[in-house]
Amino acid sequence: MNNAIVIGQYVPGNSLIHRLDPRMKITIIFFFVIVVFFANNIISYSILTIFAILTTLSTRISLRFILKGLTPVWFLIAFTFILHLIVTKEGTVLFDVFGYKVYSGALIQGFAISLRFFLLILITSLLTLTTTPIEITDAVEDLLHPLKKIKFPVHELALMMSISLRFIPTLLQETDKISKAQASRGVDFRTGPIKERLHAIVPLLVPLFVSAFKRAEELAMAMEARGYQGGEGRTRLRQLKIKGLDILVFLFFLAVVAALFWTRNY
Repeated sequence: MNNAIVIGQYVPGNSLIHRLDPRMKITIIFFFVIVVFFANNIISYSILTIFAILTTLSTRISLRFILKGLTPVWFLIAFTFILHLIVTKEGTVLFDVFGYKVYSGALIQGFAISLRFFLLILITSLLTLTTTPIEITDAVEDLLHPLKKIKFPVHELALMMSISLRFIPTLLQETDKISKAQASRGVDFRTGPIKERLHAIVPLLVPLFVSAFKRAEELAMAMEARGYQGGEGRTRLRQLKIKGLDILVFLFFLAVVAALFWTRNY
């Protein structure tokens, strides 16, 4: 269960992506999330897919591990694809399934939206896989530093984001332990009517929430015991610096974006 989702997990390594400045990673991911919606044909989608695959391989993390971690997302991708097949009525009729006519436009649009969704999840998950929570906190705080002029709590926001990402695998592991404990007591989560299955989830949610609040209280007490009082006056052990490698990777990403916009008219 702790490997059921890759978001929030960090895999140590010394790959090119691991060595990038976390601010550069967040910047590239931010613009990738935007430009992915500008793809409108097979060439532009191919460029984005090749970029995502090359980036994933550059992490030197097992592709099988990453795809297995995206297992919960496959259901949403399949649901999105099927929904477009049912709702969209554009183009010519390709075939008929149980009285529902499947159109060529629905097939194309469903595939495009599903691929777009998959690329977004894949690229964003690489951030936590190759960046420690501390680096993410420092990067977000540095990128949002101008907002401090208007008294925006930048450090506190960055800290909350990193803690949230860090505790995703922990909560999943806790859920796995509680579900196994409840199953050993005869609770069935997988069979029976939907109403009974929903009632069976209650014994799982209650101890999970209690455990989450307990962990939050322990973390708060530990931070107070160490004298944590916010971002004012805090120093960093490692200073973030943009290197030549970061600039080269960003220029490569800009080339990918330029190629995408150049092929939109084909």
